[in-house]
Amino acid sequence: MEQPTLNIGEVAARTGVPAKTIRYYEDVGLIAPGRGGNGYRAFSDRDVHELTFLGRARVLGFGLGECRALLALWRDEGRASAEVRAIAEGHLAEIDARLADLQAMRATLARLVTACAGNDRPDCPILETLGTTTKDET
Repeated sequence: MEQPTLNIGEVAARTGVPAKTIRYYEDVGLIAPGRGGNGYRAFSDRDVHELTFLGRARVLGFGLGECRALLALWRDEGRASAEVRAIAEGHLAEIDARLADLQAMRATLARLVTACAGNDRPDCPILETLGTTTKDET
């Protein structure tokens, strides 16, 4: 029995992944939709599922390399869940590091905002700090 095929617009609507992104994923080899007799992309239900998978992975912040690895593991029914977990743990560690950086930036900015009088005078610790050369910049 022939599998139903969808065009790129229908797949974009179903998956929430923009058509431009779908074309990019094809260009970088993440997906490989078939082609209809007219030469247009013809997406199967499996393609829709894989694009939904990729969309969810990207929302969680996984990079393209991680998405490629996760998709390969999803396609491999003999996979070890330990491999999937290792990728997710690595990504979680990256998120934790970014959160720590953001918290440090927030703390610094909060101190500067508190130190700034916010009045009609020209002196401002925020501008003074931004204008200061650090050791790494010299």
